[in-house]
Amino acid sequence: MRKSSRGARKTKTTELEPFDARKVDVEKFKPDLSIKKLAGLFGFPPGFGLDFLTIDALGVPRTVGRGRTNLTFIRPTIVQADAATPFASFDMRESPSRRPAISMHFEPGAYGIKSPTSYLMVFSIECFGQTTFQVGGFAGSGTLTNTGTKAANGKSSVTIGFENVLPGEQTHGFLEQTAGAPWNFFTARVRFPFPILEQA
Repeated sequence: MRKSSRGARKTKTTELEPFDARKVDVEKFKPDLSIKKLAGLFGFPPGFGLDFLTIDALGVPRTVGRGRTNLTFIRPTIVQADAATPFASFDMRESPSRRPAISMHFEPGAYGIKSPTSYLMVFSIECFGQTTFQVGGFAGSGTLTNTGTKAANGKSSVTIGFENVLPGEQTHGFLEQTAGAPWNFFTARVRFPFPILEQA
């Protein structure tokens, strides 16, 4: 057998994508709607604010909830499940044939909801410059609110309202990039808003 040369060098392989050690707190992201605007969106009278119960939160690596609740990633460039805060990156420049998007399906009845209910779907994203999205979805026989063209920059939360959705309906919301800078997706949360009387 041939002995290896003493002078042979060890080659160091580098990772294709460096580990991201950043810890990101999505609760501190800038909301697109104030509590007062959200209360108005759901028809609560002046003097009432809102509090929230999170029904479910999906992201990387947990992409599937109860029933048909799940995430759909369209044209991500990087998905890093072992980052300190897992994320998926999107870059429109790398996807000329189809626009990058993130979508969440939500099945209310799978979470024990028995009657028509209103809720919010909140996408937590980080945009590396001005980024424009088409925001939309489907609320079954209910009503969608806060949709259309939205611009975001930095760490932001984009909210879609779902009003009077029947428990057995399959609903979904999405963000589809139409222009602008690359962006990261962290979580999509379904939240139940309930009114609280504000102190005068």
